[in-house]
Amino acid sequence: MRIIVGISGASGTILAKKMLLSLKMIPEMETHLVMSNGADETLGLELDTPREELISLADEFHPIEDITANIASGSFRTAGMVVIPCSMKTLAGIVQGYSDNLLLRAADVCIKERRKLVLVAREMPLSSIHLENMLKASQFGAIIMPPMLTFYNHPETIDDLVNHLIGKVLMQFDLDFESFRPWRGG
Repeated sequence: MRIIVGISGASGTILAKKMLLSLKMIPEMETHLVMSNGADETLGLELDTPREELISLADEFHPIEDITANIASGSFRTAGMVVIPCSMKTLAGIVQGYSDNLLLRAADVCIKERRKLVLVAREMPLSSIHLENMLKASQFGAIIMPPMLTFYNHPETIDDLVNHLIGKVLMQFDLDFESFRPWRGG
């Protein structure tokens, strides 16, 4: 199974790192990583993780400007893509089909090939423009998953909150995550 992980410049690089770590633990999983220039900057601001260390968590890394990479083609089969976090700029580019970089092109391929595209949209508060773009992306088949806090699982740490979100994203690809505590009823 192949999954593309896109990281844009929105806050939340901890989510991207945890996603890559989680996918690495799944046997037979092949991950393809593409990062925006803004993601590089945000990574430096938010985590003590060097760029090279984050890249090493993926099986294959593709530079943002390499629109000839295999993930830019519909004939390169994947289970889909998750953009985590997904900035409003990236969301707007996806909705408009403005594929001027590899992250946007890979998302465009997922839409045209009817593959899973999960957008962990990261902004607050949301403007009418953001909401309209999320609606359009959803109408194109994308799954919109803002990183909402959940409390029914009684989180005690930030890691508990992050694990819950990662578990919810992995569920979209029918993948299990042992650190995920789903709702079990009242």
